[in-house]
Amino acid sequence: MTDGDPGPCASRPETAHLTVARNDGSRSAEDEALSIRVRHEPEYVLVTVAGEIDFGTVAGLRERLFALADTGRPLVADLDRVRFIDATGLGALAGAARRAAAHGASLHVVCARPEIRRPFRLTGLDRTIPLAASLTEALQALAAGTKAEAV
Repeated sequence: MTDGDPGPCASRPETAHLTVARNDGSRSAEDEALSIRVRHEPEYVLVTVAGEIDFGTVAGLRERLFALADTGRPLVADLDRVRFIDATGLGALAGAARRAAAHGASLHVVCARPEIRRPFRLTGLDRTIPLAASLTEALQALAAGTKAEAV
């Protein structure tokens, strides 16, 4: 996005932010909100997610990831600020990875937290979605066109 000045601002990556609140009444919406930030970089799209990814919050994440995957640009999902992910969240990521692949792109996941990495390993999803311990590692794997090594 630019502010009308075609100078240096024109090269700034676009960013967008979406907050998805839980609506099942189990806890306050603030406690359960899922924050999704999207930043369009020249070589990839960075999706930074914070909060809990579960049945009550996954719809917004799925919608956003699928739309981005359909663009054919490589995606990097940073889950380092995710506190919890359930099967619906894993399913949304798997679906986004399939859509990205169908458009000639890929999805890489950044997460160093063992409690978030574990469901990927237990389900075998880490064999189809590259996991990286840092953004730098994911970008290196993306540039090399290879899967990041599981930590």
